[in-house]
Amino acid sequence: MLREDAGRVPHPADGGGRAWLSDPGADLAADPGAEPEAVTAGQSGQFTIAYEVGPLGIATGGAIFLQVSPFWGWSTPQVEAPDAPGYTEIEVSHEDMELRASTLDQQLLALEVTGRALEAGERVRMTFGAGVWGAQADRYAEKNSRFWIAVDGDGDGTRSFLLDSPGIDVLAGPAAQLQVTLPSIARPGETFRVTVAVLDALGSAGVSTTGEVIFDELPPGLELPERVVLGVESGGSATLDAVAREPGVIRLHARGPGGLEAESNPLLVSATGPRILWGDLHGHSSLSDGTGTAEDYFRYARDVAALDVIALTDHDHWGIPPLSSTPENWEEIRRQVRRFHVPGRFVTLLGYEWTSWVHGHRHVLYFDDDGEVYSAVDPAYESPLQLWKALEGRPALTFAHHSAGGPIATNWTIPPDPVFEPVTEIVSVHGSSEALDSPGVIYDAVPGNFVRDVLDRGVRFGFIGSGDSHDGHPGLTQLAGSSGGLAAILSEGRTREEVLEALRARRVYATNGPRIVLRTALGPHPMGSIVSAPEGGISQELFVSVIAVAPLERIDLIRSGRVVDSLEIDGLLEVTLHRDVEDLKAGEYLYVRVVQEDGGAAWSSPIFVE
Repeated sequence: MLREDAGRVPHPADGGGRAWLSDPGADLAADPGAEPEAVTAGQSGQFTIAYEVGPLGIATGGAIFLQVSPFWGWSTPQVEAPDAPGYTEIEVSHEDMELRASTLDQQLLALEVTGRALEAGERVRMTFGAGVWGAQADRYAEKNSRFWIAVDGDGDGTRSFLLDSPGIDVLAGPAAQLQVTLPSIARPGETFRVTVAVLDALGSAGVSTTGEVIFDELPPGLELPERVVLGVESGGSATLDAVAREPGVIRLHARGPGGLEAESNPLLVSATGPRILWGDLHGHSSLSDGTGTAEDYFRYARDVAALDVIALTDHDHWGIPPLSSTPENWEEIRRQVRRFHVPGRFVTLLGYEWTSWVHGHRHVLYFDDDGEVYSAVDPAYESPLQLWKALEGRPALTFAHHSAGGPIATNWTIPPDPVFEPVTEIVSVHGSSEALDSPGVIYDAVPGNFVRDVLDRGVRFGFIGSGDSHDGHPGLTQLAGSSGGLAAILSEGRTREEVLEALRARRVYATNGPRIVLRTALGPHPMGSIVSAPEGGISQELFVSVIAVAPLERIDLIRSGRVVDSLEIDGLLEVTLHRDVEDLKAGEYLYVRVVQEDGGAAWSSPIFVE
């Protein structure tokens, strides 16, 4: 069906005309005036969209469509119930213009031309939210939330969108939470960043707030201002430089405007051990089925979520308009990737989501500024094997995600390419695809299709999490849902080359949102290693160190498909374990799962035996 739709040739009248937002009291014959005011996230308003018929007119049987974003809370436009949300009034510029209005689908209103054909220059006005309840806006803040207008000019059932359809800014709600974010690892004496952000109830940035954020009882040896002033221009966030002189674990408590309080994630100050870079390698903007602009996506990742590595992965063919057929949108993503990339501080990756409804979804990441969108709808790239063939010779990786279940499970009968797919995303906003006994199991799970089942078939994967965010909040997707996802990348340097090397070596682990510090090793072999065993097997000590964000519930040891040990933890925040693991044979694997009392979790990449 998608391929058939992509192959349709629009009539010259399809997508004709122009549209704009206007004052509901303005003369319908008047040209566009001043820009309308913004609306606050989750609040109701009235939105008047004017449309002018294009030079080729609209035939009888043709239609004008109003498509409000079908994501994140916009009311559905409807003409039946004035006392219900989304009620829409229709006006025409000439009395003999006849239109039949009906709601076809979620957030989709059609105005079918039932009388004479519409002529060039004639106008239609749709007042969305004309009833007593108005129309509810997106519950997340975003710039230029679009009221998409499409036109079927000849009545053949094929419509094209006006690419300059009007939009309105959705503002953040009132200040409701304070976030304080530290890096997870710092070396004694080095400068690091502390990020504070005042957000609305669902995690949107840009709240209107002023005042001070005050840090209580700074630990000895930490050089950090005791307070930071948030001005009007700050948008509620700020970044401070700090230095820790002494080894140890630092947790900051802060108080913000309006009585808001926050506890930071833990920071381990240590001269040894791998550095942890936090990444979110999977998320969406309004260029496909998400919220907000590409620019604001990267800005939130850097200035609010304080990530080290970020990728925007809008869908190849799932959007208005599809990314694969809109070079200017792909170029906009590339432009923002280049703009925000600062080696040594903030690593941006070019990417998109290969959205196969047959083989499952994968996101593709390029580790340079170049790359193409290979659409899963294109017969040349419709299977993973074709995708990997197209990527040959490129510094690129692919990541299967939500692989065990909804919205579509991965077809694991096609073995993952060991070069392009050394790691897999096991947790996101959709839940966990690790195993049936995992915390927060993904919905619509398919038995036998979990990542642990794939490991049991001999595939060697490292584990990452990522948000698959659609709310414009990369790195903090869990703020508005029961699960999120982050990739912990063990890399001393913040460059694309070093991040790619760490991913290929499986020096990574996954969390469902919290920045848990996790270290594991089997003897001298860190997570992700491949260990050679003699014929009789290998016995070595497993080392596990956990510094949690919230009190711990348990630590599970998974060996070759089974939970072989589960240590109950009485609410501790920091735990170090040493366990003897006996007789590991070739073909076995071993990994650790950490679960907090609040449901937060982390999964180490497996150690494999050959």
